[in-house]
Amino acid sequence: MTTIALSNPAHSGFRGTKLILFAGNRLVTLLRDDKPSIPWPNYWDFPGGGREKGETAVQCTLRETREEIGLDLSESHLKWSQLYFRADHYTWFFGAQLPKSASQAIHLGTEGQKWQLMSPREYLTHRRGIPHFQARLADYLASS
Repeated sequence: MTTIALSNPAHSGFRGTKLILFAGNRLVTLLRDDKPSIPWPNYWDFPGGGREKGETAVQCTLRETREEIGLDLSESHLKWSQLYFRADHYTWFFGAQLPKSASQAIHLGTEGQKWQLMSPREYLTHRRGIPHFQARLADYLASS
């Protein structure tokens, strides 16, 4: 995992987290709801979301992953982390690698239209991949 200290007070003001999650060699993606009231409606996303009061970045990531795709991961699954600043807020990105068979346990929670496994290249070039998430995936891949 990256050496950025998750407990560093300078980085405690993050807004949310995202998880770049692989099942085998395929990326787990979620098609966001098609609601004009949310950012990036009808675009392909990664598991993750907003921080709840008092959560650490790891707690937020693990909770959001469980809620959105039904996988109950532990901190030991997280192999990469990076803090990013965008516009007016910080967001943590994490990376995890699971065996291909883990995809059998995925089920969609209450948000999103559907989930899909796609190759990293497909996400990086998808016209409905969230552009700054495409950049984050490229960072993750470059660090691997």
